[in-house]
Amino acid sequence: MFTHITVGSNDVPASQQLYDALFTALGGEPGVPASDGSRVRYIHKGGVLLVTKPVNGEPATFGNGVTIGFQAESPEQIDAWHAAGIANGGTTAESPPGERNGPFGHLYLAYLRDQTGNKLCAVYRYG
Repeated sequence: MFTHITVGSNDVPASQQLYDALFTALGGEPGVPASDGSRVRYIHKGGVLLVTKPVNGEPATFGNGVTIGFQAESPEQIDAWHAAGIANGGTTAESPPGERNGPFGHLYLAYLRDQTGNKLCAVYRYG
């Protein structure tokens, strides 16, 4: 359905440190920065995420009500993702990592915010 997702950053090198840690915790590769350092690209399991300084020159801000979800392969992988995020500049958002039951089924998930305030979620769906 989507070709890519882009999030803004006011400090691309700091964001790359965080997102590199998050993607490697999910089995992905570190990002590929643009030659001018204005953005970094991540490709994992067919998805593309771009982290970039806004092209209009204005400060980056988060989208209120926006969450970007990453698929994980196990609860342990989510715990590693969350720990890597906290260790590299992310902050916990909502509840600590754990199981949730609701309209989307039985899930194990964790939420983080990046340095700009973008809300991220890692999700593992049981059965």
